[in-house]
Amino acid sequence: MQYSIGQVAEKLAISTYTLRYYDREGLLPFVDRNQSGRRVFKDADFNYLETISCLKEAGLPVKQIASFIKLCLDGDRTLADRYDFLTEQESDLEAKMATLQHSLDFLRWKKWYYKRALQAGTETVNYTPGTTETDPELKAKFDQLVADGADPQELGKIDQ
Repeated sequence: MQYSIGQVAEKLAISTYTLRYYDREGLLPFVDRNQSGRRVFKDADFNYLETISCLKEAGLPVKQIASFIKLCLDGDRTLADRYDFLTEQESDLEAKMATLQHSLDFLRWKKWYYKRALQAGTETVNYTPGTTETDPELKAKFDQLVADGADPQELGKIDQ
């Protein structure tokens, strides 16, 4: 089956502008053109388009994605290169996810901290008595609640 750029855009929930941009940047060398010069997509192209979308969502620059697509089109002689490329991207994504998870964990801890302050009507409830410093045991208490099975997202919610 053949698809127009509009049909592909609709099917992938992206704009035709994005597809044209991808083409200009060398991401779509597999796309044929008809006699009028219009792009004609085939069913087989959707695998490449899904790969492009995934790599784009992972934060890869367009030039790197174009290089990977070229490797794909170069056939079996580039299998090891493609595998190595994806292994490197996997490691990079895992590192980004770990960083994001750390940030999310910290934000949830601080929501719980401020929930306690709101409930008490003062932030001093979280301080070491007689100081303006956060009680170091407070974070340990939060961590223990989570370790005991409490949902950290729920801990920070304020009942309305």
